[in-house]
Amino acid sequence: MPSTIVVGGFFGDEGKGKIVAHIAQKDEATIIARGGVGPNAGHTINVLNEKYVVRMIPSGFLYPKAELMIGSGVLVDPRVFAHELDILKCAGRTKIDGRCGIIEEAHISLDKKDPHLSKTVGSTGSGCGPANSDRVMRKGRLARDIPELAPYITDVAQNVNDAIENGESVLIEGTQGFGISLYYGNYPFVTSKDTSASQMAADVGVGPTNIDDVVVVFKAFPTRVGEGPFPTELTHEESITLGIQEFGAVTHRERRIGTWDGKMARYSAMINGCTTIAITGVDHVDESVFGATEYAKLTPKVLAFIDQIETDTGKPVGIISTGPDQSHIIDIRSEL
Repeated sequence: MPSTIVVGGFFGDEGKGKIVAHIAQKDEATIIARGGVGPNAGHTINVLNEKYVVRMIPSGFLYPKAELMIGSGVLVDPRVFAHELDILKCAGRTKIDGRCGIIEEAHISLDKKDPHLSKTVGSTGSGCGPANSDRVMRKGRLARDIPELAPYITDVAQNVNDAIENGESVLIEGTQGFGISLYYGNYPFVTSKDTSASQMAADVGVGPTNIDDVVVVFKAFPTRVGEGPFPTELTHEESITLGIQEFGAVTHRERRIGTWDGKMARYSAMINGCTTIAITGVDHVDESVFGATEYAKLTPKVLAFIDQIETDTGKPVGIISTGPDQSHIIDIRSEL
């Protein structure tokens, strides 16, 4: 069974949560391990009439047979973590690596008050930048130092590598998007660490030779929250005309909407080592495919768009999302 990394290919909000939840169920993952920055990213999953937004717990929590783990590279806000355990009722199968950095109230306050972070960069105010700064300066507290987290502490790297060695299906969930990577994004309008697939593997302690697949999630109409360059950005009026209006899962700020960016998609696929593309929002390309669950139901307009994606990136499209609900998905990975 494969070890798979799922990452965002644009500026975040690509629909990674839905894709992670789908792959977890489809591939029967035994461990879903979260990498990334911390609670500054919210993943949204819609199931029938229920909507879940998670900032700490892996998005694959909907698959009840998987253990849920937070890798050592992820910042943990104990308050957010406790809230999600209570809401999702998954405490019995959730673990945190003892080496995770901790977000303190002081970090959140600094994040919100710093004019460069809050105004120029457009930070979410979750405290991640200041907490990562303290981690680099070797003065931040770790998860193993927090008594209330003691029941959840484990060695995530050991658990994940043991599962891979045993031939189990492991899913590594990335957060944020490639376009806001500290190294490859539009600096300084970026987050406080790298967001590429290589970083996600490192965040949970998996070496590159133990990764089988990298699924890069792109949005048919990319979006961006906060400041920074956005070459294909539409005007507000143009996005409304297309019927697209979205708000950030964490900040609730209105997302900026753009058109497909083939140049960025190709560079993102290259840096991430993409093996398979997941594309979301094709119902905005042609609304008649809304909710489709079979490839044969896709229209010529959508098929032409998928061909364009594959031409731009040089990689195959294996997962196609046709609407917001978890059931609105087409998975053709086995046919590639």
